[in-house]
Amino acid sequence: QVQLVESGGGLVQPGESLRLSCLASGRRFDKMGWYRQAPGKERELVAIITSGGNTNYADPVKGRFTISRDNDKNTVYLQMNSLKPEDTAVYYCNGRVVINVEGAEANYWGKGTLVTVSS
Repeated sequence: QVQLVESGGGLVQPGESLRLSCLASGRRFDKMGWYRQAPGKERELVAIITSGGNTNYADPVKGRFTISRDNDKNTVYLQMNSLKPEDTAVYYCNGRVVINVEGAEANYWGKGTLVTVSS
């Protein structure tokens, strides 16, 4: 059974930091990443990292968030610094695997962890 379990969310004040973790079990993933969904908004990509360590970030978090992964532990992390109220959202862990020669991917999701940035 494939599972992605997030941890590390919570309530922080603007300017503070949080570190999210996502432990994967059941399989390895070609790509792992973080998405977020704020109230009343669609889910959006935050950051993604390949098994080789290549990363991509959404513009709103560039320079503040850092994604990393430990392939031995099958875990992906999101270090979030200089948090802003607009970062408030449920953060979801995502794992992707290529399923055919055309490059189609299967997506797996965690249940999410809530991050609230408020004074």
